[in-house]
Amino acid sequence: QVQLVESGGGLVQPGGSLRLSCAASGGIFSGDAMAWYRQAPGKQREFVAEMTTVGITNYADSVEGRFTISRDNARNTVYMQMNVLKPDDTALYYCKVVRAGMDYWGKGTLVTVSS
Repeated sequence: QVQLVESGGGLVQPGGSLRLSCAASGGIFSGDAMAWYRQAPGKQREFVAEMTTVGITNYADSVEGRFTISRDNARNTVYMQMNVLKPDDTALYYCKVVRAGMDYWGKGTLVTVSS
């Protein structure tokens, strides 16, 4: 069982930066795949970024070059650095861990990009 808690969201001006964290109780193992998703108001949840079990990263076209996913197994934490934020990035951001074919989700952290 994995329990995930996201943090780091908040209100930021366009062009600003935030770093989201996802703390995993019970640990993060090298065989886990990690991902971030987001859901904007009135829209479906969408993929943002992932890190596969072998460390390959993939990003949605809309965030490529601006967002970076990373992990710190020693701290049992997954991060997402978000730069050059845009109003369209406003959403509830969720962390997901895939372990042994099972998906585990956090409850999300809200990011609002507005002047």
